[in-house]
Amino acid sequence: MADSTPLLSELNLADSEPPVLHKHLPSLDSTIERCIGDFGWAQFLQATLVSFSWFFDAQQTFITVFTDAEPTWHCTQLTDRHSSCNSASNICQLPQNLWAWDRPKYTSTVSEWALECSSSLVTGLPASAFFMGCLIGGLALATLADTSLGRKNMLFLSCLMMSLSTFLTAFSTNIWIYSALRLITGFGRATIGTSALVLSTELVGRRWRGQVGVIGFFCFTLGFLSLPAIAYSQRAHSWRSLYIWTSIPTLLYSITVHFLVRESPRWLFVRGRKEDAIATLKCIAPIDSANTKTPFTSSFISSLSFEQETGNVDLYSAISVLVERRWAFQRLSAVMAIGFGTGMVYYGMPLALGSLNFNLYLSVTFNALSELPASIIAFFFIDQMNRKTSLLVFTSLCGICSIMSVLKGMNPIWTKLQIGFELVSFFSACSAFNVLLIFMIELFPTCVRNSALSMVRQAVVLGGVFSPMLAAAGRANGGFLSYGVFGVVVGVSGLFAFCLPETRGRGICDTMDEQEYKETAACNAVGRA
Repeated sequence: MADSTPLLSELNLADSEPPVLHKHLPSLDSTIERCIGDFGWAQFLQATLVSFSWFFDAQQTFITVFTDAEPTWHCTQLTDRHSSCNSASNICQLPQNLWAWDRPKYTSTVSEWALECSSSLVTGLPASAFFMGCLIGGLALATLADTSLGRKNMLFLSCLMMSLSTFLTAFSTNIWIYSALRLITGFGRATIGTSALVLSTELVGRRWRGQVGVIGFFCFTLGFLSLPAIAYSQRAHSWRSLYIWTSIPTLLYSITVHFLVRESPRWLFVRGRKEDAIATLKCIAPIDSANTKTPFTSSFISSLSFEQETGNVDLYSAISVLVERRWAFQRLSAVMAIGFGTGMVYYGMPLALGSLNFNLYLSVTFNALSELPASIIAFFFIDQMNRKTSLLVFTSLCGICSIMSVLKGMNPIWTKLQIGFELVSFFSACSAFNVLLIFMIELFPTCVRNSALSMVRQAVVLGGVFSPMLAAAGRANGGFLSYGVFGVVVGVSGLFAFCLPETRGRGICDTMDEQEYKETAACNAVGRA
């Protein structure tokens, strides 16, 4: 095969050279940019299609806000002096014949399965099971996108698994089967955001990498916004209809990904699949256009050489490399700590909205809308935003506003401003989450980028595992155990940003050796200064 393909024959000559890091040897990042330019329509369409997976990701992440909500109820008859029934009564202490749900029992899992008097651990089990599934799936599938499957196949299989398990969830017969299926849904969903973000950003040059990454955030916001609209239109129908209406489009999308999305040329090159990588470059490159810095021809590519990974990366060696190399472990530990606090607030606040004296559909809509300015700010200003400073500002603001919302009982004005503080806190959490994900793309090289990002997302999900329990506990004490804990945790976790290097405006690396060379060169430059 190599002999019949001159392009591959000439590229393979680099394999016989010693795997030594040469200062003059260009990176794969700069090599690909010379071929495809910074940005083109083919890249935009591919990145947008890939990023749309976040739309369905958001739906499954927050769907239990509506399906597992405790419905409103009313008294069914006038009561005498020996019994009382009013809006402040505890329905668990009232006879069954004195009250009834405002809507049919099948509109919520709580009313259909009579969970209104169950403990918060039981009512919060489906949401916690979903995040536990995300955690298990992220750990089990973390490196597959970097190794055997690749970014595209991982995205396709994740969307397919999520859509099928979501459809089956609609036929649950009790809380235990329901929770088990939610766990499977979370397992399948675990790598969607990671694979989509990495794949979309690896298709473009460094100038547009931040903006392309933000496309996924916009899609996530749209998916979040679609939930209250769908839930409101189905409010008189069974909660099962929400799962059916969200599973079918996801299934169709996964089929579209399989046939229309191209694999990352960076990953193909790193894995040694040069023929496939070149075919992908030819499909997405603006051939002989002004967008390319050099005409894209076979003879041009055959003359290129670049630094490649010196070792083979198997299924779990990517994580091993991240732990064994000191600089990588320090970075990974810091961003995982930040991710834990950010995730607890990001996933917890929408789940805790039931404790606010505000319409559930409107409050969820306002929270979803608050993601829009966060995404817009990231899209237009990500190139001007220092990663470390932005994380510190947003996590601090998030923590302060979250704690302020707990102080509503100390002064009457706080009660009126409660939803305002909550929205500012959630907006700050969204902004911190967006910056953190872009930061992650720049902190680690291509060979382990997907694995590192997966690990950080698992830290985010781990924070989400505790969110349903805190949200349920907060309903009994005015939000102190939800918003109060959220604020303290995210504020403390944001301080770990001091342990990370600034990456704004820097090119990304493709191998661990190349990354270490740049770190050493930077340290030497600082020492000489």
